[in-house]
Amino acid sequence: MSAATRISTSERKAPLSEGKRAERRLGWLLCAPAAIVMLAVTAWPIAYAVWLSFQRFDLKFPGQREFIGLDNYVTVLTNQYWWTAFGVTVFITAVQVIIELVLGMILALIMHRALVGRGLVRTVTLVPYGIVTVVAAFSWRFAWTPETGYLANALTPNGAPLTEQGSSLAIIILAEVWKTTPFMALLLMAGLALVPEDLLKAASVDGAGPWQRFTKVMLPVMKPAILVALLFRTLDAFRVFDNIVVLTEGAQDTSSVSVLAYNNLIKGLNLGIGSTMSVLIFIAVAIIAFVFVKLFGTAAPGSDEKDGRG
Repeated sequence: MSAATRISTSERKAPLSEGKRAERRLGWLLCAPAAIVMLAVTAWPIAYAVWLSFQRFDLKFPGQREFIGLDNYVTVLTNQYWWTAFGVTVFITAVQVIIELVLGMILALIMHRALVGRGLVRTVTLVPYGIVTVVAAFSWRFAWTPETGYLANALTPNGAPLTEQGSSLAIIILAEVWKTTPFMALLLMAGLALVPEDLLKAASVDGAGPWQRFTKVMLPVMKPAILVALLFRTLDAFRVFDNIVVLTEGAQDTSSVSVLAYNNLIKGLNLGIGSTMSVLIFIAVAIIAFVFVKLFGTAAPGSDEKDGRG
């Protein structure tokens, strides 16, 4: 351990003054109401879902309710419908987030660099994100319906794209990308604002071209914003639900894990299996967040200061 590290450690362990302790107590007291509300609206439903997942609980047969341990997890994890839905969800998430990252970066650069009509450009770009997802999904459904949809008539006059798995998945991804790319662009534009103009001018004076300035100067500075954008969009994309329900209702093996959980929990009234799927989705989302933080943690805000202390 270096001398600087020992000094830093001793400073961290130094007893707090009375004023600091009072300030810390005040901070806890101010945060307590919000923390209690969060526990009431998030922690309790999660804990209750975990408890239900350990039971055989079908509302069609309420008298047969009993504790069965991990049997529901074995049933779900050995079922091909679950793994098919899981694969579809991962595929939609991966393709969607990659496309959104590329398109979002392009839109962010346009909105950031627009000299004329900047406000109009930003407003027009963000319009899709302001439309309710279900409304947008019905628009896409009508557009791709044979004989009545303009896209179906123009691109597939002799077919029904929403009746085949490949084309259905492509339309679902298209609808998701159209709806949420503006949100990705908004997050990336916040990162672009962090790039110092002086740094770009210095790189330009040194002979760096546009691509070199983008990859060597802008992207490294934008890493925290890119991390946040990818994390938010990946977690959101993994829970894809509305577009699938409206466009295909999960037919042609296009169901996601969220749709499968909904069908078991709400339509099937099987609280045990439905809760088990909900808990598994929660675990998957937690794993995705953990992996993102571990892989890109060095780019997270404040990580430089932490390294410097160590």
